[in-house]
Order: sequence, then C-alpha cells, then structure tokens
Amino acid sequence: MAITLNDENFEKEILNAKKPILVDFWMFDCAPCFLLSPILEKLARDFEEKIILAKVNINATPIIAQKYGINATPTVILFKDSKPVSGFIGLKPESAIREWLENLLKDNDNDDDKIEKVIQEVKEDSFFSTSAATSVYEEYAEKNGFALNPNKKVVEGIVKSLLEREKKFGFRYCPCRKITGNEEEDKKIICPCQFHRLEIEKDSHCLCGLFVKT
Repeated sequence: MAITLNDENFEKEILNAKKPILVDFWMFDCAPCFLLSPILEKLARDFEEKIILAKVNINATPIIAQKYGINATPTVILFKDSKPVSGFIGLKPESAIREWLENLLKDNDNDDDKIEKVIQEVKEDSFFSTSAATSVYEEYAEKNGFALNPNKKVVEGIVKSLLEREKKFGFRYCPCRKITGNEEEDKKIICPCQFHRLEIEKDSHCLCGLFVKT
C-alpha cells in the first residue's frame, strides 16, 4: 500500500526511508494520474522488497510541489538515499516503467546531482515519446473493450498532437476540442476525455478518431 506524503512529513519520510521511495505526484481530475496509479501499485507489489510507493497530491502540497518543480501530473520521481535520482512525466506502459526501475535499482552508486539536474532529466525523459504514449492508449483501449484506430498514421498524428498540448499546456487535451481557459471545463477534455465512451457507442469512434469500436 502506498504511503501519503505532504508538506509536513515529506522530508522526514524521505530522509528516514530504509528503501528507495517511488513518489507519484498527482492531482484530482487528472485522468492520466488515475490510469497510471494501478500500474505503479502493481510494480510496487512486484518490487516490494526494494522500493516504497508514496503518493503526493500537489494541490495539497504547494511547498513540495514548488521545491521539486512539479507543474504537470502525473510526475514520478525515485528517491534513493534521500535524493531524487530519476523520474518521468506522463503515462508510461508498465513494461517501460519496469525496465526503468530495474536499471535504477541495479545502480548502487550514490548520486549527488542537484535537484535541478534531476528535474531537467525528468522533463527530457527519453520514455516520453509518441510510441510510449501510443502503447499506453492501446492498453487502455483493450482494457475498456474498444481499440485504437487501425490507421497507424492517424494514431501517430493524434498522439503527437496530444503530446504537443501536454508540453504547451501541461495536459493532454483532446486535439479536436477547444481549450477554453476555464480549468474545470478543460479537465473534461483531457484524453481520454469525458465524452469518448458515449461517442464510441454512438458513432463507433471518439471525436478525434483515436479510439474506435471493435
């Protein structure tokens, strides 16, 4: 089970941890956060002898969020010996995160790099790619009884647009919908958006065409 960290206990828990801590920075109404959460929980069980899973709601932890430069969710950072050593932003396939963890846990060297360097590595994470994002959406579609568009060029174009929007706005807003600037309204169009299931049922595909009915 994941532990909950906040501005009051974060530094103490990180400092006193007997094992590396995998910290999941998330917030409510972030659809990718809730897709990533069960993946991290499964990996935490698989690596229970080696890591501790922790969760941080950035809306409730402004001090920690500011200190580590967390301005997009989900953001995942691994702390070893009380220091952040690596991380990533956004949804990843389970296989990619597993490989990332295995490589990090093999490395026993103490990393004295500054926080700023780690955060920069997080932002430039090599897993943050079109193919990795496509794999996540493919897994999501399969689990929910539909599929990705069989036209690979269409899928690639949509996913690239989603990643561009995430880079620019902090979230993967549906590329076929207008961003209003109203935070509550715009949460509805974070992919997979609030409307995609009804659209698939009605039209056999979601508005942008990423997901289709099988």
